[in-house]
Amino acid sequence: MCMFFSFVGDAAGNYHFFDWPARKQLLDRKMNDSPDSHTYILDRCGIPAERQHHWSKYEYNPLTKAFTIDQGVEDHDHAAAERFARGLDFGLIVPQLIIKQIVHPFKDIAAPKKITKEHIALVKEWASVRASVRASVRASVGASVGASVGASVGASVGASVGASMWGSVWASVRDSMWDSMRGSVWASVGGSMRDSVGASVRDSMWDSMWDSVGAYFASFFDIKYAHDYISVQKMWALGIVPSFDGKIWRLHGGKGANVLWTGKA
Repeated sequence: MCMFFSFVGDAAGNYHFFDWPARKQLLDRKMNDSPDSHTYILDRCGIPAERQHHWSKYEYNPLTKAFTIDQGVEDHDHAAAERFARGLDFGLIVPQLIIKQIVHPFKDIAAPKKITKEHIALVKEWASVRASVRASVRASVGASVGASVGASVGASVGASVGASMWGSVWASVRDSMWDSMRGSVWASVGGSMRDSVGASVRDSMWDSMWDSVGAYFASFFDIKYAHDYISVQKMWALGIVPSFDGKIWRLHGGKGANVLWTGKA
């Protein structure tokens, strides 16, 4: 799948892409064609197949500001194409997209010095939301985003947020949680039980972290969701991330994703 935002350009500085009316038309008609497919853009613009190799194919990510020459034609002014992409008003392309900095909760924000009852109330609210979603939050958010703005937009923004957040946030929380549990769980179970306990905890933690990242991903779109994810988004903005091991909730914060609070919701 070509990524959002895709466009094409020729030697004369003409550029073609799908704006929101064209994208919405595809969504309303429930068509499977991707508005970020270079070939589909060229086809819809009436460029004959035998002439399409004369057009350069580009991609630009408005969140990360990454510009990619997917298939560049020699002697085309690719620098001008990049300036064109950077100067676009993406409110005319996907008005629901909220273009903002991708923030890492452990690296970019100082954790609270003290966990208050307001923080704990957010954890309890989030636990209630997760219980009501039933399926994974990530899947629920992804379905809503895809239906509202299209699969290519959702996949590209999701990849941008996920690439920046998932591996780093998960690894930090996993290591911090493992350290905090060694003194309690590991001391109370024998070797034969340790693996099964560890696997169960790991799976629960994995799911809860995916849900937290999914809730943060939801904040990049101004659309109506089936559930309210504001509790995690508020925590994320405060530099704390919740995790759940199947029994106990934790709040993590700081560069080491330190456990700042444990309890039951």
